[in-house]
Amino acid sequence: MAIYKQITAEQVEALCSGFYAGVDEVGRGPLVGDVVTAAVVLDPSNPIEGLNDSKKLSEKKRDALYEEILAKALDVSVGRCSPTEIDELNILYATMLAMQRAVAGLRARPDRVLIDGNRVPAFVDETLEGHAVIKGDGLIPAISAASIVAKVVRDREMEALDERYPEYGFAKHKGYPTKAHFEALEAHGVLAEHRKSFRPVKERLDAS
Repeated sequence: MAIYKQITAEQVEALCSGFYAGVDEVGRGPLVGDVVTAAVVLDPSNPIEGLNDSKKLSEKKRDALYEEILAKALDVSVGRCSPTEIDELNILYATMLAMQRAVAGLRARPDRVLIDGNRVPAFVDETLEGHAVIKGDGLIPAISAASIVAKVVRDREMEALDERYPEYGFAKHKGYPTKAHFEALEAHGVLAEHRKSFRPVKERLDAS
């Protein structure tokens, strides 16, 4: 296992050779919903133009790339941890578990797994080669694709939650700790989907 902080073009090329998977997460910071991860194996013979860190793309571009990734990638797997698991484990360990689940869901074992960030989860297959790449979602195409898949999946789940609880504004803030979300918590209380170990939610529960 290696952690790449200042990765060179040559290292990127070497890491992206062979049958590799990119992994990223979305949803560590929100107060509600699952933390969602994705593992993507791209097809070198069927490239996708415009891949980048999902945060740097417009919603329209993300949605278009999401469909293209599903159509062209060799494999896509989504993993997650629920609010209950997040409360039991803490968000860091829940994120690692969600990444494990995403990788375990791939149909074939990759030669290596490249993860955005500075940590590598302990895979069920202990022989699996894993590397962390800081800011990898803007450097490694498969990590970029994973960030897009995870982002679109989670955003759509927040939009579905918004339809159930329109008074909370989930479609706009996606569950993040915004002023509007704090006001909704104060006015309408805590939902089952909220992460009850997160301070603003816990404080609202303690006050009720």
